[in-house]
Amino acid sequence: MDALVIHAPGDLRVEDVPTPQVGPGQLRVRVRAGGICGSDLHYFQHGGFGTIRIKEPMVLGHEVAGVIEEVGEGAHGFVPGERIAISPSRPCGICRYCQQGLQNHCLDMRYYGSAMRMPHVQGAFRKEIVVDSSQAYRLADEVSDGEGAMGEPLAVAIHAVNRAGPLLGKAVLVTGCGPIGALIVVAARRAGAAHIVVTDVVAQPLRSAKNVGADETINVAEQPDGLARFSADKGTFDVLFEASGNERALRGAFDVLRPRGIIVQVGLGGDMSLPINTIVAKEFDLRGAFRFHEEFETAVELINKGLVDLKPLISASLPYRDAGRAFALAADRSQAMKVLLNFDD
Repeated sequence: MDALVIHAPGDLRVEDVPTPQVGPGQLRVRVRAGGICGSDLHYFQHGGFGTIRIKEPMVLGHEVAGVIEEVGEGAHGFVPGERIAISPSRPCGICRYCQQGLQNHCLDMRYYGSAMRMPHVQGAFRKEIVVDSSQAYRLADEVSDGEGAMGEPLAVAIHAVNRAGPLLGKAVLVTGCGPIGALIVVAARRAGAAHIVVTDVVAQPLRSAKNVGADETINVAEQPDGLARFSADKGTFDVLFEASGNERALRGAFDVLRPRGIIVQVGLGGDMSLPINTIVAKEFDLRGAFRFHEEFETAVELINKGLVDLKPLISASLPYRDAGRAFALAADRSQAMKVLLNFDD
């Protein structure tokens, strides 16, 4: 069957790969839609990110939805023909962190389309995939395949919001409005945030953030001092979600975050230099947010019940055979937010 295999920066090929046999407790799924993630773009453009490099051909992709074609023995509760969103996260379940309920820190994690381990974990941009039934979450009939594929990035955003603690009535700043930043807006609003301000350096992502519930947006490329009015009395915002991975965005928010404000760092941008004196003097809490676990089920439930509307974030859906054009579009922040690949042909 066809799969999208990355060999080197810019070298993405449609190749024939085998479909594994369905084992006990597993499902064979025909993939119908897949979302291009920032990490997929990094592999495509640069061959990796940080110290993580492609060392062997790897199928990309981890944001997918599809339809069950075969049910393995013991995969109770599933039948062929059901549409599902697939969690790409496969923790071992037995290491010390899994046993503590910290599955996103599993010592033997297998996460689709990841070069973090060798051999690499092959991804889900393929016509068919065999998954453990624990990775499958049913989609409501009225939910599109594309919306189902958005379950994974929404789960990332929900995990970030959970890391912040209670948001009811809080003032929230989101710096960086790619797909994750926009989905943090969605998740923070569902969590009860009273006022959400979003910053970015490109107009199109800010329009998308407004469409999914941001109260205010600021283009800091056009208005470098756009946040200044929030700095009175040691700061206005209760919580900062830093989703750009940019040091300037993080440091620039310190003046507008109130004492004992919470910083949730979501964006990955390499090492940063921080004003520790400010962190100490204003007693900030700096928290990381990495992937998700139980939040995937929550994400799919919110999508199924129509409690979140992700359609404004889907910019385009292109055939998987036109992956080069799809990846180019996904990399153009002035035109696209979330670009989907269509495998259903």
